[in-house]
Amino acid sequence: MARTAAPVAPAAGTALQTSLFDADPVGLGPLDGVHRVPLSRGAWVDLLPGWLTGADALLSHLVEVVPWHAERRQMYEREVDVPRLTKFYGASEPFPHPVLDAARDALTERYAAELGEPFTTAGLCYYRDGRDSVAWHGDRIGRGRDVDTMVAILSVGAARTLALRPRGGGDSRRLPLGHGDLIVMGGSCQRTWDHAIPKTARDVGPRVSIQFRPTGVR
Repeated sequence: MARTAAPVAPAAGTALQTSLFDADPVGLGPLDGVHRVPLSRGAWVDLLPGWLTGADALLSHLVEVVPWHAERRQMYEREVDVPRLTKFYGASEPFPHPVLDAARDALTERYAAELGEPFTTAGLCYYRDGRDSVAWHGDRIGRGRDVDTMVAILSVGAARTLALRPRGGGDSRRLPLGHGDLIVMGGSCQRTWDHAIPKTARDVGPRVSIQFRPTGVR
């Protein structure tokens, strides 16, 4: 069980290297270019590279204004730092940038008939460099343990690999998530597959992952 500590500021000297090709205003493209990749056991992922424009500006804004929390987790007989910073925005809590409201609403419009309910919450994770990561897991706290649901992830910042594998073991898939890319994990994905962001020895910059979920799914 993770224990939330006091809010922390971005680390001094954190380098937000921006792209010369990302000077557009922050905004979203259409969702009609989504490509679905079937997995197994009723799971699937939808992919849309470059859904967000102006990703540099959004990354800088989120790193600066979000009240990031450092967590500690019990590992066997000792507590260790969780290797990333986090912030969860509930359904009644204002999001830290208007484009996140627009993204939630666009995702709801696209997937409501298939999902059966709206996206309501946003969980943010701040990966400061390649040493930050998240271990194999599924979003199975709450209803995601028992029913099919969806988790939509908007990624800004340095490209990182999202690894997926069937729960209990099996051949994994590795999907690169770049600046402004969208992935939606649906069907039985949270129940029958696990996903992770592995550490990397490469010299990579910061990344923020924004996870949109329905109420009661964590």
